[in-house]
Amino acid sequence: MSKETKPILYVKTGCPWCTEAISYFNSQGIELEICNVTQNSDFMNAMVAVSGQTKAPTFTYGEFLVADFSVDEFLAELNTFPEIRKKIGLCDNEN
Repeated sequence: MSKETKPILYVKTGCPWCTEAISYFNSQGIELEICNVTQNSDFMNAMVAVSGQTKAPTFTYGEFLVADFSVDEFLAELNTFPEIRKKIGLCDNEN
């Protein structure tokens, strides 16, 4: 994965699903740009622009978008996009 195509994870302070998502991506060695929308209104505006909503966590990578998710929901969506799974560096045998 090249540095200019790093996935973006929009998060909110105190959000348990955001904490879970960050922990998951860290455990998988996935490099992300983490944008805290609670602390930066520009990040909130960017998240709304790409996703049309204000809930977090929201993950974007190119045209791939998963908004307001748990890790299980993210993985279920990712399973339908094996090329994205490979580009972000998740092994094919992940659940």
